[in-house]
Amino acid sequence: MRISITRLFAVGLLAAFASCKEGKKQAENIAPKDPETKNMNVIFVGSYTRKEGHVDGKAEGIYTLYQNQETGELKNGKTVAKLTNPSFVKTSKDGKYLFAVSELGPGGDAESGFVYSYKITENDSLEELSRISTEGFAPAHVTIDESGKYVLVANYSGGVVMLYKLAENGILKKQQRIDLENPEGSHAHSITVSADNEHAYIADLGNDKIWIYDFNESEGKLTPGEQAFVDLENGAGPRHFTLSKKGRFAYSINELNSSVSAFKVLENGGLELIQNISSLPEGFSENNSGADIHLHPSGKFLYASNRGHNSIVSYEVDTASGELGNPNFTSTLGKTPRNFAISPDGAFLYAANQDSGNISVYKIGEDGTLEQKGEPVAAKTPVSLEFSNR
Repeated sequence: MRISITRLFAVGLLAAFASCKEGKKQAENIAPKDPETKNMNVIFVGSYTRKEGHVDGKAEGIYTLYQNQETGELKNGKTVAKLTNPSFVKTSKDGKYLFAVSELGPGGDAESGFVYSYKITENDSLEELSRISTEGFAPAHVTIDESGKYVLVANYSGGVVMLYKLAENGILKKQQRIDLENPEGSHAHSITVSADNEHAYIADLGNDKIWIYDFNESEGKLTPGEQAFVDLENGAGPRHFTLSKKGRFAYSINELNSSVSAFKVLENGGLELIQNISSLPEGFSENNSGADIHLHPSGKFLYASNRGHNSIVSYEVDTASGELGNPNFTSTLGKTPRNFAISPDGAFLYAANQDSGNISVYKIGEDGTLEQKGEPVAAKTPVSLEFSNR
């Protein structure tokens, strides 16, 4: 069969034109980076998108803010992923991916909650890579192990914690399911991996326990630790948990009795309670619930958020004993502060006020105290704030 040179040339031109057109289309979809935000830190904001029993969600999904590293000032970005109730988000250590839970509760059309993985593009948009069931309801927390190979999710309802393997292309695959004791009463609110990647701690608000697991990175497997759990006071409600940089001490913010528990971390990964301290000022008797907790990068100060008192409490940390002292309280200038974030350089703190729809900015002093910087920035039902690792 003979094909004329003219015809081959025409086909080649058409193919080249189609390729150029497709390339142009893709380039249009990936807009160039805004010059104004090029040198700013990007913050991904998790949110609520619809009305639930505890919140009236106003957002469309995950959106971005930009931080001026010198002044701490925030600049509004845009919605970068539309999904239902992405209440907690986490970026990978290499800055390539973002993971988000879709907090879907029982009683709706969905068979479970979900966790999503996204590729972070050059202009800080998100490209969906995978969505996978969390095999429980109301997933409240997502984190990554220290190797960056595994993603972990805690479901608030159903007593289920999930471990996923992260493929090289950013797709999540089920690795292991853990079923906690008393699933009807269990409320796993967070899971935290130790810096040496050998242990994982599950804050179970419903069972008043911190579950302790050994983590085998090579096998991708969690097994109960030598000390399987530590009990907290009845009705404490451990919610979020953080470890000191060297892994010697750990701290839990307790939602139900508005307290912080301090622990010594034992050689086997176990926990020894060394202190319980209130997260509220003396004399405050109105309704309150503890929310989030973070150590300052220096390790000298610990911060926790109060919903009701609507404040951030800061403590001085005795780095020798791990004990907390000299609490100081700062208004979040809004209602229902959920999570908050400390900038990577430790200079600023940002508090997400869920129900008043704003984010407050504070300069962190050398003594750990917080100084308000400007007026709060409007934001739609903000819940979690995550600095990108780009």
